Amino acid sequence: MRRKFPSVMVSGPVIRPQRGAGSDRVVVPLAAEGGAMATCLGPQSRGLLLLHWFLLQMVTVASVRGQGCPQRCECSSKLESVSCQGKRLSALPDGISADTKVLDLSENRLRWVERGDLLPYLRLEVLDLSGNAIGVLEPDAFAGLQSLRSLSLRGNQLKLIPTGSFSRLANLTSLDLSGNKIVILLDFTFQDLRSLRRLEVGDNDLVYISNKAFLGLVGLRELTIERCNLTSISGQSLSYLRSLVTLRLRHLSISALEEQNFRKLGGLRGLEIDHWPLLEHISPHSLQGLNLSWLSITHTNLTSVPTSALRALAHLTSLNLSYNPIAVLESWALRDLVRLRELHMVGAHLVTVQSYALGGLRQIGLLNLSANALVTLEEGAFQSVGALRTLRLDGNPLACDCRLLWILQRRKKSLLGFDGAAPVCSLPAEVQGRALDAFTDAALLDHFTCQKPRIRNRRLQQVTAREGQVVSFLCRAEGEPTPAVFWISPQRRRVTTRSAGRLTVLPDGTLEIRYAQVTDSGTYICIASNAGGNDTYFATLTVSGLPLDAALLANRTYYAGDLNDTSLNDTRVFLKYTLDLQTILISTAMGCIMFLGVVLFCFILLFVWSRGRGQHKNNFSVEYSFRKVDGPAASGGQGGARKFNMKMI
Repeated sequence: MRRKFPSVMVSGPVIRPQRGAGSDRVVVPLAAEGGAMATCLGPQSRGLLLLHWFLLQMVTVASVRGQGCPQRCECSSKLESVSCQGKRLSALPDGISADTKVLDLSENRLRWVERGDLLPYLRLEVLDLSGNAIGVLEPDAFAGLQSLRSLSLRGNQLKLIPTGSFSRLANLTSLDLSGNKIVILLDFTFQDLRSLRRLEVGDNDLVYISNKAFLGLVGLRELTIERCNLTSISGQSLSYLRSLVTLRLRHLSISALEEQNFRKLGGLRGLEIDHWPLLEHISPHSLQGLNLSWLSITHTNLTSVPTSALRALAHLTSLNLSYNPIAVLESWALRDLVRLRELHMVGAHLVTVQSYALGGLRQIGLLNLSANALVTLEEGAFQSVGALRTLRLDGNPLACDCRLLWILQRRKKSLLGFDGAAPVCSLPAEVQGRALDAFTDAALLDHFTCQKPRIRNRRLQQVTAREGQVVSFLCRAEGEPTPAVFWISPQRRRVTTRSAGRLTVLPDGTLEIRYAQVTDSGTYICIASNAGGNDTYFATLTVSGLPLDAALLANRTYYAGDLNDTSLNDTRVFLKYTLDLQTILISTAMGCIMFLGVVLFCFILLFVWSRGRGQHKNNFSVEYSFRKVDGPAASGGQGGARKFNMKMI
């Protein structure tokens, strides 16, 4: 007879592993049929049950270890990730699953990565080693990680990247080496990273990038170099980045852009130059060959818009020149950027936007001139405001008068917005602090009006001067706002306060002509202009020439005193030349002596030449008939013709 053993039912979670500080622990609850705990079991039943429990425990422990989550780390089986961030690890932890795809070891105490350390994790796609103390990378340190797509070594102690450190990482697309102590990038450092798309090498101690450092990065699209000790960017090193789309160069000590820095980056669409305090000038050909869509040049020492350099960027749609000491946006400064849609000049110390400063920009839709020193922005600065949709003028000491009326009119028609930052009036005092979009229609007539210019003291000025004199014409005008005064010369030349040369306009509107010439004669027109209109005034000048000696003196004085007229500051140099009788006599005597000497020399030369022609003689006869005389002698037949010979020497 076969012996029957009582059956035991195991209900609930048969094995529930619990994580402890040390080894794994398993709790096995047993429930008898009907819900009561089995307390009475035979010896054989207990043995079978114990064997069953032991086998299940071994299977469960193996399963838990296969899931791969080291102590003090956080794991996600769904994301196949292991995060050991900030756990003070000094070495790679044990127990990481071979199936892990995302491994975060940042903010630990790792000091090196040796060859073979990561070899078991062949499926790894993202590896973050940032914020450690890694100072050495061995060649082939990441060999075998064929699936690795992103690698971060940011914020370590690396001083040198040996050739071959990134070998056999054929699928790597992102590499971050910023925040280390790298001094030089050697040739062929990245030669195996043909799939790399994004590279950051900034915030290092870089002083030199070798010509072939970027060789092999045929697919690189984004490069960032920042906070380094570089004093120049080699065009040869950048020439290997034929697929580069975005280049960011920040916080560098470069004083000038070389003419051919970017000559082979035909695919580049975005260029950022930020915090170059030594940059004061951009060469006209430094951006030649580029086909940029956006350009940002910020926090430099440019004092004017680099018009000549921008001429090559016909496809530019966005330009940022913020935080440069550009006081004046000159007329037609951006005329070649016909496709420009956004212009940012925030904090650029702008004081004046001249007429047609935005001439040529027919597609401009966003203009940001906030945080400057502008008193106004006239519609005449644009060639067309039809496309303008967003205008930022906040942070400027604006004078709310008729010059800003065009803004309110477009705002009222919902054609113009302030991007949530409405400009505020600073003048006049009665509207100080009021937002520009807070005025009612009735208030516009009270505050946004202008007074047409009026030239005072219109007495006709007819001036007669001699050559070399200084001539001044007065032209003082009043109006609201204060009118700008300029003059038109007889040669139809516009003369302003910024004109260089002999003709200039003083701040009070006075026209000053230094060292007047006969060609300066004619009618001069003074024009006073503001947003309310214009007023004109005429003045005439007649300049008479000087006598010969006085003209010579005046010319000498002019050339000596005005050789560099553009830098003359009311300082004139007069040279005095005296011509007395003694000087004239000595000069005449010297001239006569020289003439007589030349004649004597010619006679001597003729004599020597004639003596050297030989001994042959030239004879000729001359017949001479004596004149007949009345008287006995004449009748004696003595007065016939006589002949004599004469020898020519």
